[in-house]
Amino acid sequence: MIKFKDKPQNFSPDLPRRKTITQRWLTNHFAVIVLIMLTFSLILIYAVQSFYYSSARQTLTGELTSVVNLLSRYAQDSETNLYSEMRSTFESFSAKDQMELMAVNSKGWVILTSSGFSPSSDTAIPDYENLLAGGDGYWIGKAENQEKIMAVCMDISAFSTEYPAVRVVCSLTELDRSIHIMIISVIVVCAVVVLLLVLTGIYFVGSIVKPIRQLSNTADRFAKGDFSFRIRYHNSDEIGDLCNAINHMADELSTAEEMKNEFISSVSHELRTPLTAIKGWAETICMAENDPETVRKGMNVIVNETARLSRMVEELLDFSRMQNGHFTLQKATMDVLAELGDAVLIYMNKSIQEKITIFYEEPEMLPFVYGDKNRIRQVFINIIDNAIKYSDTGGHVRITAQEVRGNVQVCVADNGCGIKKSDLPKIKTKFYKANHTRRGSGIGLAVADEIVTAHGGTLVITSEEGKGTTVTITLPPENGKNAKN
Repeated sequence: MIKFKDKPQNFSPDLPRRKTITQRWLTNHFAVIVLIMLTFSLILIYAVQSFYYSSARQTLTGELTSVVNLLSRYAQDSETNLYSEMRSTFESFSAKDQMELMAVNSKGWVILTSSGFSPSSDTAIPDYENLLAGGDGYWIGKAENQEKIMAVCMDISAFSTEYPAVRVVCSLTELDRSIHIMIISVIVVCAVVVLLLVLTGIYFVGSIVKPIRQLSNTADRFAKGDFSFRIRYHNSDEIGDLCNAINHMADELSTAEEMKNEFISSVSHELRTPLTAIKGWAETICMAENDPETVRKGMNVIVNETARLSRMVEELLDFSRMQNGHFTLQKATMDVLAELGDAVLIYMNKSIQEKITIFYEEPEMLPFVYGDKNRIRQVFINIIDNAIKYSDTGGHVRITAQEVRGNVQVCVADNGCGIKKSDLPKIKTKFYKANHTRRGSGIGLAVADEIVTAHGGTLVITSEEGKGTTVTITLPPENGKNAKN
């Protein structure tokens, strides 16, 4: 993996400081997580404390209810001394190790206890006071020794006037210790959960930020013309698809850059060759003014090379117009056979010089086409020129024209070197040349395909290496008028 150094960022004092994705996640997503966990912890702590206290109150109420029921049965027996039985019940109270049972007299003093120790008469009994006020006789507070306690008080004045109430009190120290342990456990669990969420979140955000940084650095390299770097990302997700798309774009840009460089080199060579010939023969003519044969031969070369330069310049101009969106067509009703015949006639002499035979099967009539006759002739000239160019000495080019399913179809087939199967899909791409040993700029087919497409037709190339190439041009008839304007 190639590592990049981050470039320092120059920030304007008027612009806000940039926040990274990690910072945004920490301030937004992480803050929400902490808030949720804090709310959950508080609710859980409150629920745990309420459950423990409620359980303790139920236990105290249950024990006190049992004592009250027992004292009620004693009171109903006329032969029983209620005070003696009450003292005996308090002394034999089975839960005296966990709680203390007390009897309150009519003055509000605790007189009788299960422990045998009675508090001072001025000790407040809030649960008894709550009971007298019509409450439930329940109270949580602190004793004289500042120990936290819970008390439950019940009215027994219906059968005891001397001791109108009994109460039970227990210490909450152990209970609060258990609650504190539970609270600490909850806090620890929540902290561990938050920590795990933070670690997994940072890892997840990092897995997004890292390829994004690579994408940024890669785009910077592409902007500088370096298409050699590729992004390594092995996960098959949306970011992986983006990385693959960027890598594919780099391949296409790299190929386009190579094709452009080859195009510049090819055009330079193509321009230099006729210019050299023109200059050389012009100098020769100047020195051989009295040799008519040399002058005639030289002028023929100059005329031919000038025509070649003219065609090349026209191709470049057409390509430039296409790139700028200024490529226009002057459409009218036209005879395809007339333009095809002119193109064939142009290359008859050249084919004889190249020792290549042209077979032209001209039909009597074809449907008229609505299009630009100069552009259509340009397409035929380009295709026939390529067929001759890529044919070897002694080869042949067969040209046919016919009506197929109402459309006009022109086929130009040669038995030349052919095109590799791997090059065939790219052959109509601008700047692309499948065979660098043959002259040409590499944009002729791209221009021809664009012209045919603008007429609503198709240009299909089939080829087999070593056996030849067939170019099929299909154009819609005039009555279809489905060409692009």
